[in-house]
Amino acid sequence: MKPLVIVLRIAAAAAIVIAIVGQFVQSWSMVPDRLAFVVNFFSFFTILSNALSAIVLVVGVVYAVAGRVDPPTYNLVRACIVTYMATTFVVYNLLLRDISLDQATTVAWSNEILHVWAPLYLVVDWLIAPGRTPIAWQRFWLIAVFPLVWAVYSMIRGPIVGWYPYPFLNPANGGYGAVAVYVIAIAAFILLVGAGVVALSRTRLPAARRG
Repeated sequence: MKPLVIVLRIAAAAAIVIAIVGQFVQSWSMVPDRLAFVVNFFSFFTILSNALSAIVLVVGVVYAVAGRVDPPTYNLVRACIVTYMATTFVVYNLLLRDISLDQATTVAWSNEILHVWAPLYLVVDWLIAPGRTPIAWQRFWLIAVFPLVWAVYSMIRGPIVGWYPYPFLNPANGGYGAVAVYVIAIAAFILLVGAGVVALSRTRLPAARRG
């Protein structure tokens, strides 16, 4: 199981990086204000969560090659990333699939990797990869920290620059009440998914036990 996990993690990390770079290069060639574009590009939750996923997967390869059990801090970070990627998958397919980026042309294959295949792989990796250790329920709330910081950043920056990463964060689309409903619903979903991820960490699946 371990050699397969190592190969899959390397392949998944490479696919994520290639997808991010592919979209970045395509948009870079078409936008007039490139400084604003760079900041906006890395303000998308999808881009941030995928970039963090690639890092987590590479670090996971190092631990797997060394034959080490995942350290508690890494295990918690990995759980957070799995939660964010699962949320990305659901939010994209429910709310954003038919909406093109206003950062120039959306690259179709990159879009599918970042919003569909990478999230699905991260979930599968959490289920089957060896090295996973139980996460204490007292640390469960830490999963919500990054999304909350990102949401606050987006809502503060949005009115200043006149740009929001996603339509449901823009008060022009229904007012702040509608934004609050979306944010609360997504936050609740993140916590629900996070609870499932933590619960799985405390369940010793046969596949995850084997090295």
